[in-house]
Amino acid sequence: MLLGVNIDHIAVLREARRINDPDPLDALGIVKRAGADQVTIHLREDRRHIHDEDAKRIVALSPLPVNLECAMAPEMLKIATTLLPHRVTLVPEKREEVTTEGGLDVEGYFDGLKEAVKLLQTHGIEVSLFIDPTPEAVRLSQALHVEWVELHTGAYANLYAMLYGNLANSHHSIKALELPRSELKNNLLTSLKALEEAAKLGTSLGLRVAAGHGLNYQNVETIARMRAIEELNIGQSVIARSVFTGLEEAIVRMRELVR
Repeated sequence: MLLGVNIDHIAVLREARRINDPDPLDALGIVKRAGADQVTIHLREDRRHIHDEDAKRIVALSPLPVNLECAMAPEMLKIATTLLPHRVTLVPEKREEVTTEGGLDVEGYFDGLKEAVKLLQTHGIEVSLFIDPTPEAVRLSQALHVEWVELHTGAYANLYAMLYGNLANSHHSIKALELPRSELKNNLLTSLKALEEAAKLGTSLGLRVAAGHGLNYQNVETIARMRAIEELNIGQSVIARSVFTGLEEAIVRMRELVR
């Protein structure tokens, strides 16, 4: 299974103090040396972490393929077709969200996505859609002739954290998931089943399937065992661990779990 390392949160640390350190560019050689297969960055419309100059330098200088996540907005598509990353993953964005909360509304934005996909592919860029793990989203993605889909694992990760982690006892507890443990377990199994079935459907339709969002050192192995999933993109948990172990060691450990 391939591992993409999202380095956005290096830029989050930089932006917290509004200085030039740490520089996400410094991570590129380490990510490769640690055995990752891809560098992932998300250039958000509000530029809350990765900035245009970061994206430009990373795409130009990365020794690994770059997966650029961005919204389906004209400004972002123009940047993508100028920088020419290896892949563009189209994601939904809301300014008020802390992080991406779900998959694309593929049906609602089908016509716009069709034009965006065509534009990107005309420039030789692979296209992936970040979608919820539903049969409808997978089939509509295949109808758009994208090369990849990335299944949103956030629901699974949240359930896992509330059930097996300490999230429920923290000030970040998810109120909607403050449920009896038996209900959380059933919901977790349902979430895993949806992910596995969506992945199998995707591969049967000729799509390459990735997954990501909220994956960490505790919950990743169950997802990594799903044979239909070819790639995982993981960021926050790796950068968080790197504070204590160093980035290379953090990636190596995640690489071991994924494989």
